Amino acid sequence: MTKRINTFSLSENTGTMTRRTALRNLAAGATALAVSPFALSSLAGAHPAKRSNNRDIVLAMVGGQHIHAPNFAERMAGAENVVTKYQWDSNPDTARRRQEVTGGEIAESPDQIFNDPEVDGVVICSITDKHIDLVPAAARAGKHIFAEKPVGLNGSQAETIANAVNNAGVLFQTGYFMRSNPANLMVQRLIQDGTLGKITRLRLSNVHSGAIGGWFDGEWRWMADVEKAGVGAFGDLGSHVFDLLLWLMKDDKPVSCTGHIEQAIARYPGCDEYGEGMVVFDSGAVATVAGGWVDHANPNQLEVSGTKGHARITNGQLYLNIPDWDTNANEPWTDLPDGWKHPLELFFDAVSGEGNLPLITADEAAGVNRLVTEVYRGNETKSWIQL
Repeated sequence: MTKRINTFSLSENTGTMTRRTALRNLAAGATALAVSPFALSSLAGAHPAKRSNNRDIVLAMVGGQHIHAPNFAERMAGAENVVTKYQWDSNPDTARRRQEVTGGEIAESPDQIFNDPEVDGVVICSITDKHIDLVPAAARAGKHIFAEKPVGLNGSQAETIANAVNNAGVLFQTGYFMRSNPANLMVQRLIQDGTLGKITRLRLSNVHSGAIGGWFDGEWRWMADVEKAGVGAFGDLGSHVFDLLLWLMKDDKPVSCTGHIEQAIARYPGCDEYGEGMVVFDSGAVATVAGGWVDHANPNQLEVSGTKGHARITNGQLYLNIPDWDTNANEPWTDLPDGWKHPLELFFDAVSGEGNLPLITADEAAGVNRLVTEVYRGNETKSWIQL
């Protein structure tokens, strides 16, 4: 008898039907690699400040216009060890709507937050083009930082941001949730301990139908504006699986890349809607990575082939073909490690003082940004880029 891989459910945020529908659809598509980034039961109304023990932490949300910000506000409100003191956004209406969930006060500026010694850390969910100012300023102020992905508009910005974080010595985390999934943790273990042998090829896919469904027509329109977001559909969803790829192959080094990135229905002028990247590693392993907003289904989310075995994740379930293990490639593999918490909740625990947590470093986040930037450059120049 088999069992299903652990999954999470999507909460519906308070607000218009358009937003609820978009987030529900996003969860259905962005579960690529079998886990939703939106795991939390709904929380209605404002949540007053709370302080129950000396492990409580004081946080602020700095920018709330990212599509994940409503859910992150609910996570902040629902966490037993979090007090939200401030909300800020360049759009006062956005700040007010996030404040209705988390409580706290609306800050006049980010500096009010950064200069407050009571604030332990910040959750930055701003429009991406503001990260280059907000993240280094928070780091210089000694605030621990959760910054939603991508860290910068491009690889160069991301490197500048990572240097600021590293120089300040503050904790850092970003929203690449796919590492937390039990099936992905199992695949990483099989690669790193040599069970799959020499890795020859990998295929990763993270896609949904957002452009077809018009998910970015309203409140989230900036995410389809490359000047503000840094990337289009390929970079938006592809960055999750590029992070997964680099994490799976953490002891190998990417040496070259290219890509083909396109529009399909041109719903958002100047914004790409799908693409495929190719990355070659120092070992000779080759990976293809898909990201896009014009797919109606995404059954095959991960495939890894090695000289001693094969692993794939299809419809959220892991299948193994490892001759030494006498596996049945047609039956889901259910002996999985425990999954990790959502990245934001790991950040809460780290700021509270818990050690040895699997945070994503600023350098790792910048590495993803850099690789995505170079794949776009490979598309533009129709060439292979040496890394």
